Amino acid sequence: MSLPQQAHEALEAFNRSQGWDQRARLLMQWGDRLQPLDDEHKVEANRVHGCESRVWLVAERVDDRWQFKASSDARLLRGLLALLLARVQGLGSHALADVDLRAWFTQLGLERQLSPSRSNGLHAVLQRMAELSAHA
Repeated sequence: MSLPQQAHEALEAFNRSQGWDQRARLLMQWGDRLQPLDDEHKVEANRVHGCESRVWLVAERVDDRWQFKASSDARLLRGLLALLLARVQGLGSHALADVDLRAWFTQLGLERQLSPSRSNGLHAVLQRMAELSAHA
């Protein structure tokens, strides 16, 4: 499966980084790139349950491809969300269902930084994306 352009950019950037300190800074920078969600989108209906931190997700289908916006109160999680979005933006419903979250974060060299609770939270976000795309 081919990767979206943003996912290629993320892989290149993270593969160039040396060690956790550089990856952590890069992760924060990616989180700062997330488009902010308007307060009108930060409502219970858009909340992703299964995350320790508050996470909101908004989906829009454009020509059978999915565009997502996400936000969180937690800065590190915003970075992880930005990397997840880089991986899934513009995918169709079937391709979205086939995304291997663990493999993606392993490719980025971030698998060790995914605590079980963060990993579960990101899986909850990916699952919510799949639900939204399946019911559209």
